[in-house]
Amino acid sequence: MQTNRFETIQRLHHFAWRCKDAEETRAFYEDILGLPLTHLIRADNVPSTGEHCPYVHLFFRLDDGSTIAFFDLGDDQTALPSPNTPAWVNHLALKVESLEVLERAKAKLEAAGIQVLGITNHGFVQSIYFFDPNGIRLELTVDMKPENLSQEKLQSVHEQLDSWTREKAQIRQQAGRQ
Repeated sequence: MQTNRFETIQRLHHFAWRCKDAEETRAFYEDILGLPLTHLIRADNVPSTGEHCPYVHLFFRLDDGSTIAFFDLGDDQTALPSPNTPAWVNHLALKVESLEVLERAKAKLEAAGIQVLGITNHGFVQSIYFFDPNGIRLELTVDMKPENLSQEKLQSVHEQLDSWTREKAQIRQQAGRQ
């Protein structure tokens, strides 16, 4: 029996953003958040495209071995926010071990002069939100309910998505009639 299932993806390797300044970014992620700088690439040409664009590529390791990465293109520019997307939408959520850890993290961020929103209770998680020096919104979150991926749960989330898709289509159709 042949399956069309895609290959198994094991975990996040890295996710990369543009940063304004490599050292400022290093200080935030390594000195404040405690994520060690584990790899750096310095190049003048982009390996995948051959394009000439001098850069430094920084990698910061999370406890599970995955990394978050940044490109400093040498021009002191950050990535521009999307004009059609509210600032709260695009963010990176990083999991912490417990509510106590989340509370301590909030206190440490605030002591470092970083404005923190929350603790926000989402039911299944509790979270705090803050911005890095590049304007990237970060979320530290703790699971409050164990994730159970039973067939019943998977069916439920697909039904909820189908319901949203139908509702959205109706709203767009009604807006088109006006």
